[in-house]
Amino acid sequence: MSVGKEIAVNCQPIAGVRVSATAAGIRYPDRLDLVLFEFTEGTNVAGVFTQNAFCAAPVSLAKKHLKQSNVRYFLINTGNANAGTGKQGDLDALACCEALAKLAGVNADQVLPFSTGVIGESLPVERISTGLPTGLGALSETEWETAARGIMTTDTRPKGKSLTVSLSGGDVTLSGIAKGAGMIKPNMATMLAFIATDAKVAEQDLQEILTSSVAQSFNRITVDGDTSTNDCCMLAATGKSGVVIESDQDRETFHAAVQSVCQDLAQQLIRDAEGASKFITIVVAGGRDTAECLQVGYAVAESPLVKTALFASDPNWGRILAAVGRSGLQDFDLSLVEIHLGDTLLVSDGGRAATYKEELGQLEVSKEEISIRINLARGEAEETFWTCDLSHEYIRVNAEYRS
Repeated sequence: MSVGKEIAVNCQPIAGVRVSATAAGIRYPDRLDLVLFEFTEGTNVAGVFTQNAFCAAPVSLAKKHLKQSNVRYFLINTGNANAGTGKQGDLDALACCEALAKLAGVNADQVLPFSTGVIGESLPVERISTGLPTGLGALSETEWETAARGIMTTDTRPKGKSLTVSLSGGDVTLSGIAKGAGMIKPNMATMLAFIATDAKVAEQDLQEILTSSVAQSFNRITVDGDTSTNDCCMLAATGKSGVVIESDQDRETFHAAVQSVCQDLAQQLIRDAEGASKFITIVVAGGRDTAECLQVGYAVAESPLVKTALFASDPNWGRILAAVGRSGLQDFDLSLVEIHLGDTLLVSDGGRAATYKEELGQLEVSKEEISIRINLARGEAEETFWTCDLSHEYIRVNAEYRS
């Protein structure tokens, strides 16, 4: 199940980047499961990683390598998360980096490893190593869609986005792919995302731009409230366009472009969430600060009762009201709160709005795309979240995940 029509992955090539995907038999035969990114010398790379304390071995190693060296390769496998695997998992992640480094003629710390799949199982290092020569031989500037399919797990369709923006020194292009359909909750959202650009961006600026962009995209989505052990979002800048991000105006424009790509990919993840039949946008306005908006937004977005009501197209607006009420805000004046479902006012003056009619609510929740707007009327902060409904199919997918 997924919401809306599948969007073709038509990522534009990025000068200085080659990608490939191959089937290494990591968990299933004849399935793309080993993806490589190759970057030209001098590429700057930024990353944002999961904050789960049980972060996977590849996450720890990728963070270490990112600090140590100039990155030349991303090595990504699906089918096995290499998480909860102890010291052996660390050794296995490093062994894969060393195998690729030897074949490619680079140092092992110039390879960043990424894994996604089942937690607690040993990484099949030999299968990955055996698949690397084929992956290296298949590297191409144009194989972004193949790579997008190669990083999929329970996703039903690949996800990608490209964008070209004009700066004072000329045009620059960004292309990105992402995967993730379940175990999605910020810090950061459960997913893998890889974005590249031909712009020349200083490392510190690149990291600041990515961190800010993730906060307004991948850290504003949730499927089930679970934060994975393997999340990451990477941004690589090759500089091959010759366009340097220096002025404040160029930096602002480029930042907006990165955020736009991240938000598009994040929304694609929610549209393809496990079992999703509804795409839900939640806006919390009138908060005293961002933290307050997050507190209320996630109380609603992660409520099983709200999500199941929306799956059933049941305008049970009391569930939204209850979620807002239990969010834990201090000094909460309920008489000021307004809640809209689409264009329909549900709640005002502390209870059901006088203008509300059940048929209006029914019309809104019967849509494939649903919007909820909550005005707390106690400040100027506003945040937007994206989530989905909770269906029978979500239960089936996760009950059968390891079978």
